[in-house]
Amino acid sequence: MKSNVVQEKKHAAQHGKLKKSERRRQILLELKLQPHVRISALAERFGVSTETVRRDFDLLSKDGLISRAHGGASTPTRGHYPSLDERAHARIAERERIGSRAARLVNEGETVMIDSGSTTIELARALAYLGTPCSVITNSIPVAMTLGQGAAEVILCPGEYLPAESAVVGTETLEFLERFHVDICLIGSSGLSAEGPSETVRGFAAVKRKMISRAARSVLLTDSAKFGRTGVVRVTSLSDLTTIVVDRRPGGDLLKAVEASEVDIIVAD
Repeated sequence: MKSNVVQEKKHAAQHGKLKKSERRRQILLELKLQPHVRISALAERFGVSTETVRRDFDLLSKDGLISRAHGGASTPTRGHYPSLDERAHARIAERERIGSRAARLVNEGETVMIDSGSTTIELARALAYLGTPCSVITNSIPVAMTLGQGAAEVILCPGEYLPAESAVVGTETLEFLERFHVDICLIGSSGLSAEGPSETVRGFAAVKRKMISRAARSVLLTDSAKFGRTGVVRVTSLSDLTTIVVDRRPGGDLLKAVEASEVDIIVAD
C-alpha cells in the first residue's frame, strides 16, 4: 500500500493530478470508445494507484453507469427496457392521474427538482396547466419544454445526453444539482419494492439520489404496475422519501415497508 501511494504521488507530479469528477468523466468517455477498460491502464494514464481507480469504478457501478468486470469495467449490459417514447404510450390514464395529483403538492414560489420519465412529464403538464409560479431544475428536456412556456422558471441541467430518454445524466449533471437546495423534488422509478425505489436506465439512479439529498421533501411518483419490481440499481431506501403518489394503494410486504418507514401514501383520484 505504501509503495502505491509513493507511485501515485510520482505520477501526479509528472502528469498533473485530475480531480475525481474529471477522472470519472474520462472513464465514461473511454467506455464510449471501447467496450472494456482495464484498471491498470487507467491508473497509468491518470497517474494514480489502482486502488484509486477501483474506488472510481465502485462509485460508477453503484450509480449504474458501468458494469464491473475482472480487472476492469465495461458498459452496462441488460435486456431491453422500454424507451421513454414506448413508456409514454403505456398506462396513460394512471400516469395522468398521478401527475395531476402530484402537481398539487408544489406550492407557489417553491424551488423544485423534477427528474426524467414518462410520469414526470405528466406532472409537468399538470403543473403547467395549474400555472403555479415556481423555479424548476430538471435533467429532462421534455419537462423543461413543457414548463418553459408557462409560469415556471426552468433551469436545465448540463450532462451527457441520452437520446432514448431525452435527458442528461453523468458527473456534470450531479455536480450541477449539488449547487442547489430546493423545497421539493419529484421523481419517478422503474420499480418499487420493500427495499425502496430502483432504476434501470443508465445514470438515472444517481440523478434521483442527488435530487433527494438536495430537497426538503422528496416525492416518488409511480404506478401500481411497478409495485414489487426491482430495477438494476437501487435508488435509496423508503425512509428517505416523504411521500409516494400512486394510482392505487400497495399491499402486502410493500405496504408494511412503506408504513414502517413513515412515508405518506397519496392515491391519485
